Amino acid sequence: MNRKNETPYDLRNGKKIRQLKTVYDKIYNSKSHWKRLVELLEISYEQRPKYLQDLDRNDPDWYVEEDVIGMTFYVDLFAGNIKSIKNKIPYLKELGITFIHFMPLLQSREGQNDGGYAVKNYKSIEPSLGTMKEFQELIELLGSNNIKTCIDFVVNHTAKEHEWAVKAAAGDEKYQKMYFMYDTDEIPKRFEQTVPEVFPKVSPGNFTYYEHFDKWVFTSFYEFQWDLNFQNPYVFEQIIDTLLFLTNKGVNAIRLDAIPFMWKTLGTTCRNLPEVHMILQMIHLITDIVCPSVILLGEAIVEPEEIVKYFGVDQIECQQMYNATYMVNIWNALATRDTRLLKIDQDRLKLPPWGTWINYIRCHDDIGWGFNEEAVRNLGFTPEAHKQFLISFYEGVFPGSFAAGELYEFNSQTYDARISGTLASLCGLEKALKAKDRYQVELAHKRIQLVFGLLMATPGIPLIYSGDELATINDYSYKQIPSKAHDSRWLHRRPFDWKQVENTKDLNTSEGLIFNCIKHLIEIRKAHSIFNAKICIKTIETDNIALYSFYKVGNDENLIGIFNFSEDRQLMDTKAFTNQGLTFPKQDLIQGKVIDSSMDKILVGPYEFLWLM
Repeated sequence: MNRKNETPYDLRNGKKIRQLKTVYDKIYNSKSHWKRLVELLEISYEQRPKYLQDLDRNDPDWYVEEDVIGMTFYVDLFAGNIKSIKNKIPYLKELGITFIHFMPLLQSREGQNDGGYAVKNYKSIEPSLGTMKEFQELIELLGSNNIKTCIDFVVNHTAKEHEWAVKAAAGDEKYQKMYFMYDTDEIPKRFEQTVPEVFPKVSPGNFTYYEHFDKWVFTSFYEFQWDLNFQNPYVFEQIIDTLLFLTNKGVNAIRLDAIPFMWKTLGTTCRNLPEVHMILQMIHLITDIVCPSVILLGEAIVEPEEIVKYFGVDQIECQQMYNATYMVNIWNALATRDTRLLKIDQDRLKLPPWGTWINYIRCHDDIGWGFNEEAVRNLGFTPEAHKQFLISFYEGVFPGSFAAGELYEFNSQTYDARISGTLASLCGLEKALKAKDRYQVELAHKRIQLVFGLLMATPGIPLIYSGDELATINDYSYKQIPSKAHDSRWLHRRPFDWKQVENTKDLNTSEGLIFNCIKHLIEIRKAHSIFNAKICIKTIETDNIALYSFYKVGNDENLIGIFNFSEDRQLMDTKAFTNQGLTFPKQDLIQGKVIDSSMDKILVGPYEFLWLM
């Protein structure tokens, strides 16, 4: 976008604004609201700080670079408050972090708030964490240290204590129209016939009746979170106002939360509807006009075929999406010692040129088992039975399981559940330490290193949940806290233990071994253009299901990745590579050992991985 020849008036006549108007009219077709929207864009455009305009001009594609390494954390759990994070920047830089995703830090309701996703005020920081001024100063300081930032923006709902909701509950019709509010349960009952429940155990149903103002309100998630009505153009206008307010504070990426739920239509599941994609197209066009270096990260934990649609097909929607299927397939491969799902889905899910995955092994949430059911059937397994296997394996009750986790949202009728737990505990470290079994501790370390080796080699932004780089194990103390005891996700949402950081200098500790392994991987990744997100990988077929292998071909470099997902040594036939035109010798970037052309087989040790260049 060339800003030199533009004026605010050009916003009314440019190509992108015409594209925006075309999509806008398909949903709203309101001249008065359109006029106010354009005025809002002009004001935000004019108010954008100069240093951010420089980023817009010079660095719009930063998110595909190989040096983008992410970490996510809750401010209070990581450092206490926003001011204290300034003192943690040296730690982040030592590891090699260049991208921080702050978990929800906008002001949320008191008491239960869904981990901060029940927002009371979009334009204020949670008071216990600091102020918006302090946050803006932190963003600028991080930027000067080459660390970009991302924050959560909850677009589907607000807390019932939000100013809009309070006015709606008081009877103001303007604000009641911002939500889905009904005088009787007739329409809510019709919705319930087709709309699935999000949390059937802890928050059944999709509506809540409020006796004090005699209305039924759409509450997809929890009673204290009211779904916004995007059929109302005023809602869209207010959401855009908030988004541009946040981007002009300096954030480089916006995580749009719960996007599949944003449009409601009777007789449907109210998930993934066409209007959602139109709204996202408009949001992207707006950021592209006002703040083109800002990236949209979509949160849509849905079927793999639906996830990729949120990148957009003919028009850009989100530049980044969470690679949830990849995460599940990694855990599946560890439990089964079978990498075939990894191979199938890697080749199946194709991204548009602008699309980039956020790759992660776990996050603040539970692990849901949304794998490719058709592929599982084709491999000879029953999807429901296989899901039960994974649930019991990662709960740690399946015979021979190395994992230590807990169930989340267990359904006593279907036995369906999701899993909570830290990376290290799910990889076997907790059980091994309790058993004082050195060999199992070593295997657990190898599993952790294996998955980070895969994470760092995969196209996209690798995202580390804070503490996993220190091999942190589960924290069961949440069970003694009444406000948290019902939610097993606090098992892995533990406060960051800065005493553990002291052990990173000692390679005889789990902290030292894992931290320095990840640090080394990051250093290698940053030094080679082959890890740019735009360079795709091609999987390599092998008869050995325990091995996952791929290759990447760039302009100046190429790379072969080999990953052994079992505790046994495995052999890889070099013909699998030479048949693809890949030549030897090649050197492992991690260990330095050389694989030459005289070798018919490559011996891969237990949970070993190779980056061959």
